Amino acid sequence: MAVELGHFALVLALALSIVQATVPLVGARVKSYQLMRVGETVAIAGFLLILVSFTTLVHGYIVSDFSILNVWENSHSAKPMLFKITGTWGNHEGSMLLWVMILAFFAAMVAVFGRNLPPSLRANVIAVQGMVAVAFLLFILFTSNPFTRIIPAPIEGKDLNPLLQDIGLAIHPPLLYLGYVGFSISFSFAVAALIEGRIDAAWARWVRPWTLLAWAFLTGGIAMGSYWAYYELGWGGFWFWDPVENASFLPWLAGTALLHSAIVMEKRSALKIWTVLLAILTFSLSLMGTFLVRSGVLTSVHAFATDPARGVFILIILLLFIGGSLALFGLRASSLTSGGLFHPISREGALVLNNLILSTCTATVLIGTLYPLLIEALTGEKISVGAPFFNLTFIPLVVPLLLAVPFGPLLAWKRGDLLGAAQRLQFAFGAVLVVMIGTYFFSDKTSTAAALGLGLGFWLIFGALTDIAFKAGVGKNSLSVVFSRLKGLPLSVFGTAFAHAGIGLTVIGLVSVTTLQIERIVLMKPNDVVEAGGYTLKFSGVTPFKGPNFTEDQARFDLTGPDGRRLGEIAAAKRLYPARGMPTTEAGIRTFGLSQLYVSIGEATPNGLVVHAWWKPRVTLIWIGALVMMFGGGLSLCDRRLRVGAPTRRKTAVEAEA
Repeated sequence: MAVELGHFALVLALALSIVQATVPLVGARVKSYQLMRVGETVAIAGFLLILVSFTTLVHGYIVSDFSILNVWENSHSAKPMLFKITGTWGNHEGSMLLWVMILAFFAAMVAVFGRNLPPSLRANVIAVQGMVAVAFLLFILFTSNPFTRIIPAPIEGKDLNPLLQDIGLAIHPPLLYLGYVGFSISFSFAVAALIEGRIDAAWARWVRPWTLLAWAFLTGGIAMGSYWAYYELGWGGFWFWDPVENASFLPWLAGTALLHSAIVMEKRSALKIWTVLLAILTFSLSLMGTFLVRSGVLTSVHAFATDPARGVFILIILLLFIGGSLALFGLRASSLTSGGLFHPISREGALVLNNLILSTCTATVLIGTLYPLLIEALTGEKISVGAPFFNLTFIPLVVPLLLAVPFGPLLAWKRGDLLGAAQRLQFAFGAVLVVMIGTYFFSDKTSTAAALGLGLGFWLIFGALTDIAFKAGVGKNSLSVVFSRLKGLPLSVFGTAFAHAGIGLTVIGLVSVTTLQIERIVLMKPNDVVEAGGYTLKFSGVTPFKGPNFTEDQARFDLTGPDGRRLGEIAAAKRLYPARGMPTTEAGIRTFGLSQLYVSIGEATPNGLVVHAWWKPRVTLIWIGALVMMFGGGLSLCDRRLRVGAPTRRKTAVEAEA
């Protein structure tokens, strides 16, 4: 009975979404305040219904109700409870239900927290969100119903993909979807503004918090996915330039450009056309990522579905929303004013440079991702575009951008002083030189790339600190005045500094692990030793182990530190899940400060066991930097100027109708 309740709630949510997509739109058109308010109530009710539906599916997984086809295909009674719950979104149907629930959640958030928006704009935003919800609810109900029954019910399930039976699945998809789907609000704001034909600085202030929220979640989602691939797949890497990885990275790049463009629009009423276009393109890239993962055009550990019919349905959704929004943009763009003027050397100019480079980076990654698919569709020939292409095209674009980042906050609006900004950064530059010289002479004299790369990372960190110090008047005022000024700075200033410093930390981690890591591949028998990064691993042997729904052979290694002191054991394993008959590789990882010793095993041979050991210096900074970026985004969201939105004149219902 609970299953039918979940299915019925989903059908009711579709009916309410149709109302949400039409009635507020009509109300805004005829200036009816009552009709516009309908959208708010319906958006909240629709979210609650989808929440009921999703909770019902989670309950089916918890109780192992194998009469539900989705549960039978992706669960097992012996699976640990955490993985039963996370298995709800570890498959195509369940993940799409989570996708739509988050979409409805953001619409409800606008209805609840968007009271300061003009009624017509709020109504149009909620209506556009309703249109997207209608499309994806139809997709779920007609091609991806998670509540399909099996009669008679099987006794046991087929189990979840073993790669997804991990704590990372509990965190990575929800965070990623909050980012992916969160950009739908920016899209809805852009389309709503185009419908009204009015875009101004107030619009930019309203759209910024939603964009920032989605960007922060997407940053965390990408970082968690990278860490999951790093420790779960046993390959020792953190980014493969996999097309599905790129599909999440593309909206992050475009969303970062959108954040900076919206700042210029809010402060100077400039870049209006470009900001609206970016809002459309960012969510369009999110939709494209959804298509790549679920259409069957890609084969990847990240891909959910291989049914071409589903791909065709999503492709139609893409054409409707991307094509429709761009057509509306084309009709309205000529009527939009260009906004304020500014000198190339100014904060606006720095943000424009940021946008140009980020947009070029987005185009580069997009071409590298789609080109193989296009060639295969046209010629049937399969080609691969991998890390060499992206490293040769993406990195040379990003480095100049990162070099310019510390200058931006130190330049004045409208007309800046580049020489003055450079003088304020002289201490940061000096500190970076010390880091580079120290890295070259005391870390690795053969790696100039390591010295330059680490210098770039510290340049971002010291640049962020310089911005805070300059705004607080360090060196010009007494300590008490400095603290007073620090307390008076807007939280968004600290948020920006943390975000830029977080990028610097990630750069340091990336450069350290790619230029300074030590790799060993050896064939080992019991009592053999291998050394990596000053640490010694002594192979003790292989012991069997039985888990709740798997068996594994654990290779155990005695770990000795550089000083000869025993530090315990590291265990790496080959695991087998009998229900699926699928093996996995479980890496052994030991963290020392910011660095890690990483051990993975291959197949056993008559001559011994293949052991792969890495020493990865400062590798954890890759993901710590992402957390710092998220923290910076959270700080900026707490800024009162973003929380209250643009000041608007209060209107009564009668005034709004008039």
